[in-house]
Amino acid sequence: MQSKSAKISIAIVSLVLGIMLAVQFKTTASNNAAQLPARVEDVAQQLNSVTQERDALAEEIVSLREKLSNVRKNDQAMADLQDELQKTSMVAGTNAVEGPGIILTVNDILRKIQPGEDPNDTIVHDSDLNTLVNDLKSSGAEAISVNDQRIIAMSEIRCASTLMLINTRRVGPPFVIKATGNPDMLESGMNINGGWLSIMKGWGYQINLRKSEKVQIPAYNGPIRFEYSVPVEKEEKAE
Repeated sequence: MQSKSAKISIAIVSLVLGIMLAVQFKTTASNNAAQLPARVEDVAQQLNSVTQERDALAEEIVSLREKLSNVRKNDQAMADLQDELQKTSMVAGTNAVEGPGIILTVNDILRKIQPGEDPNDTIVHDSDLNTLVNDLKSSGAEAISVNDQRIIAMSEIRCASTLMLINTRRVGPPFVIKATGNPDMLESGMNINGGWLSIMKGWGYQINLRKSEKVQIPAYNGPIRFEYSVPVEKEEKAE
């Protein structure tokens, strides 16, 4: 009798548990079904947000690449400008330069002045230095100095009593003329037969010319004034 009652009790308990499990499963399934659209929408929003961030980053990368390209172009333009400025400064003589070339030393005649001879015939004159400087230019000199005074287009060399006035500075003999350029061409150009240097040698002036692999020419440090000349603006060509 007890065995039958126990079986009935077990059956009732099993039935109750089955009903409870069924109700729980149905509730869980119902909740999951209810939450699914919300989760899908949330995932869609996250995907859309990530896509927008990706597009924004892509645009930023393109912008940064353009900026980098512009910076590189500006750097190249600046480098070209610096190079052009350097070359212009060298041509104008406002930069010190060095390179191979020659060093020419010229001094007065040492012999005694003969009776009736003009003493001016034994000293170096401005015309001598100007002629020698022009001969150096004709021989390919790139930069020239006389007693450490840079010779530029506006330089003047003229006598000032017993001294020489170069770039407003008074200097005396010996006159050391330095020039950068091809040493062989400069030497042969100055020693040409009939050239002014050979004539001065014949008259007895003290002349010493030597080639050098490193000649230093100082920068021009005098005033540069243009009172009447102004730059000419380039006219734009019509397309």
